[in-house]
Amino acid sequence: MRKVLLIFSELTDGDVDWLSKAGERIALPAGEVLVPLGARLDSIWFVLDGAVTVHTADGKALAQMGSGEIVGEMSLVDPAPTAVSVRVSSDATFLRISDDKVRAKTASDPAFAARFYRALCVFLASRLRSTTRRMGYGTNDEDEHAKDELTDDLLDNVHLAGARFDRMLKRLAG
Repeated sequence: MRKVLLIFSELTDGDVDWLSKAGERIALPAGEVLVPLGARLDSIWFVLDGAVTVHTADGKALAQMGSGEIVGEMSLVDPAPTAVSVRVSSDATFLRISDDKVRAKTASDPAFAARFYRALCVFLASRLRSTTRRMGYGTNDEDEHAKDELTDDLLDNVHLAGARFDRMLKRLAG
């Protein structure tokens, strides 16, 4: 659930409420393709429960993601075709929010836009660090110890971020 903590630690309770209301809850069975290779995405997906697997262009499983992970966030920054595919690996429920809704909200609410895009930057920076480590860079002892460390800012807000995600799950379930 760490990735949603990165996003929700930068947002307010009101921002998370807006995301819950703006999104659509969607259940997909295992085996369903959530993100086809080479697709142009038009939504961001929060994994509420279940799991998905990210696959490289040659079909190799790259990562397994579960509750609290986010898919499609790069489409909000760069609308290029996807370089990976994502398949539902166990029955899963998602919150899908269209890029159009997010863009309309950021255009009409500059404070939300600043928080949302900062959250997105923090999230993408974390993903880049993780990818860089997997490629064999930064493998000294200090980097190995630091890879699972949370920043001071995130630690200050991690309990709030977790509570926000829990509230979102309860709101969407009820």
